[in-house]
Amino acid sequence: MSETKALPAAVRGWAERQIGAVAAVRDASHPRQNSRVWELARHDGCRFYVKISPQARMYERETFALRHATPAMGAGRAPHLRASSAEHLALLMTTVPGRPVMNLPLTAAEEYEAHRQGGLLLARLHAAGDLTGHWRVEAEGALRTAARGAERHLAEAGDRLSPAEHTLVRDLADQLHGAGPVQLGFIHGDAWARNLLWAGSSAWIDFERSRFAPVVQEFVQLACGVWADKPRLRIACFSGYGRELTSQENHVLTCLAGLDAVSALTWGEMHDDPHLVARGRRTLDRLMTRSFA
Repeated sequence: MSETKALPAAVRGWAERQIGAVAAVRDASHPRQNSRVWELARHDGCRFYVKISPQARMYERETFALRHATPAMGAGRAPHLRASSAEHLALLMTTVPGRPVMNLPLTAAEEYEAHRQGGLLLARLHAAGDLTGHWRVEAEGALRTAARGAERHLAEAGDRLSPAEHTLVRDLADQLHGAGPVQLGFIHGDAWARNLLWAGSSAWIDFERSRFAPVVQEFVQLACGVWADKPRLRIACFSGYGRELTSQENHVLTCLAGLDAVSALTWGEMHDDPHLVARGRRTLDRLMTRSFA
């Protein structure tokens, strides 16, 4: 069990200057060292979350997303940013109804609807923001950037991968360099079942990895995770999204899955996360047997 983290006094003081006196504080961090999130309750019962970002870049990304992109998803479908502090890398946000779908005992129909609505919200998000200037340049180069990182991930993986798996992942990375044009948009960047909330309607949280990018990058974690066990949820997601991936996007998704698998396997072992290790290993096995779809 992870140790309870205390909200720094300076951050509490900053938050109270925004929303008034706080009656209670609850540690709502994920069970990892760099997660720092607290639920604040005022005397009138109103609740908020304050989050200290692990890195300045993540703080900047989440602040930008909550100010300029997530309003396109609709009221109550993402947190509303009340204030942000560059000094503390802190964000003060409203709460969103619901709990992560991965922690709920949903019926098959409820789970399908949660993922359908999740896809609908991602479509709205992907169309948000002003994709011009350096944002477009960064998005257009995202696949090449991912491909260039392959050798580093493979070196870190070492003998966790067989020679044949090394060859496969290297080949998939090379194919990304020659990938044709794909649709660009503003992506959540960490879209998986922990960040999808359900309470009769869906909402997304945690936008610290959001950015302009090829929209197909949005679906890597889902394809390597819950869709492998429940392919009907892929159908649900794209039903809400309004379209299926193109053949080019499906090819890119397969290539990106190879890079994700190596990263998941390595990071999972380094941080004692057996679920992430299992996801990486299963993805590699699916790619090796050509059963990834």
